[in-house]
Amino acid sequence: MRSLLLIVGVLLLGGCMKVSDLADSAIYQLRDVGVLDHSQTRRASSWRLQADSFIYIAQGHFVPPGGAYPRPNVVAEEAYKGFIEYFPMVRRAKAPLGLEESLAEAREAGAHYLLYSRFAYADDRIGTIEEWEDQEAVDRLGTDRGVIQLMLIETNTRYLVDTARIRGRGGLLTLYDAKPEDLIGPALQDYARRLLGLGR
Repeated sequence: MRSLLLIVGVLLLGGCMKVSDLADSAIYQLRDVGVLDHSQTRRASSWRLQADSFIYIAQGHFVPPGGAYPRPNVVAEEAYKGFIEYFPMVRRAKAPLGLEESLAEAREAGAHYLLYSRFAYADDRIGTIEEWEDQEAVDRLGTDRGVIQLMLIETNTRYLVDTARIRGRGGLLTLYDAKPEDLIGPALQDYARRLLGLGR
């Protein structure tokens, strides 16, 4: 009798939600409890951009504390990959630049906005046998973590349109051979969606 009630309850709940909604909810819960990669974005404003906005993407020279050494221009590269799907007019700097250099290059390119980024924190935990053999520290076992900071600046007026802080945490299922920079791609794509008003 109990199993029959359980089956009826599941069928009733299944009729209230689409399968895709159930899947999205399950993925969200798995991310929240740390089984899958998780990121949290905090924005200073709810400013939205038009889809035809021309955005120039650059990354600062800052080397993040935390013991990891990500590629020098990785945030700009990942932001470019995430933004190109939503903003057709996107360019990025080929190497890390200072803020003034980035603004000058953005103006020269004719961009409406500069997305200036930096890797503020990166903690590359032990995730492979080789890393364990190198470090042999139990307190270094675990999931990778990282924080990136973004500034969206209007190039003509130097007006700070938005700032964002994205905090990423690896998941238990993606622990093996992962790096903090592996966490930032989906979060930056989500930020691009939010700028268009499509995200959460």
